[in-house]
Amino acid sequence: MGRLTALGSGGRRLLRRRGAAALLLLAVALPLGVQDPYLMDIAVMALIYMTVAVGLNVVVGYAGLLDLGHAAYFAVGAYTAALLTQRAGLSFTLALPASGAVAMALGSLIGLLVLRLRRDYLAIVTLGFGEITRITATNLDATGGPSGIFGLAPPSLLGLRLERPVHYYYTTLALLVIAACAAARLRESRIGRAWAFLREDEEAAEAMGIRTLSYRLLAYQIGTFCAGVAGAVFAMKMTAVAPASFSFMRSVLFLLAVIVGGAGSVPGAILGGALVTVLPELLRPVAGFRYLIFGAALVLLMLFRPTGLWPAPRRAEE
Repeated sequence: MGRLTALGSGGRRLLRRRGAAALLLLAVALPLGVQDPYLMDIAVMALIYMTVAVGLNVVVGYAGLLDLGHAAYFAVGAYTAALLTQRAGLSFTLALPASGAVAMALGSLIGLLVLRLRRDYLAIVTLGFGEITRITATNLDATGGPSGIFGLAPPSLLGLRLERPVHYYYTTLALLVIAACAAARLRESRIGRAWAFLREDEEAAEAMGIRTLSYRLLAYQIGTFCAGVAGAVFAMKMTAVAPASFSFMRSVLFLLAVIVGGAGSVPGAILGGALVTVLPELLRPVAGFRYLIFGAALVLLMLFRPTGLWPAPRRAEE
């Protein structure tokens, strides 16, 4: 601990960057040592959850907005990609950013309506919106009703046909790296400082001239864009999209990833996304008790590590 303190803020920052580079190299090399398709499927799902968690961390950890319906934007991205590729004949190269853009546009509309609400009220409204989205998808003919849209053909991204799990792995890894780097840069920017003031004391932030609604909306747009892009990859990976995949429990898992990892911490969101994906799979041998064990582990974590496994550093320590 003394050695880390002696390094100074510049040394600690360099150490973190080297650690992030080492982890990235390990992630790139992972498929070389994992040949089991089941394990690769879990790895892809973990990366999808990490990508959503990094975006949701901007909403929850940076701006202090409690969103209990984030699966709605995940669903919008998935359905948009399915409709554009299967029915409109659009390439996945164009459908991928379009899915994020549609989710962000919907997030902007909803944000303008609800982001003036405070914490508890905002959580209730977003929860309701998540359920409305799922029920709407169940009842619309355009979305395939309760059966959803199935039989999605393997897409092509930048000329590469995504047919094997390893293809989706590297695609999602690239999206995660882009999202994580952008989120980390935003935290250090003037926008990130405004979010920090807004999160700690909204009245004081307004008194300092910070346009609270504008900054809240920007955080929400970033979070919904990440969810839409991840949802698009999810739909193509599963070759189908159905309303049952976007229940309230999905929103809870996304939020758990942020809270368990450490709200406001990009590495924490990545770690949390991995844990909420991998832990239930590790507990499959005790299928009758796995959610009981998973829930007990979360309770113990919140008791002994209330700030998360990898909390965000204080600005004075950076």
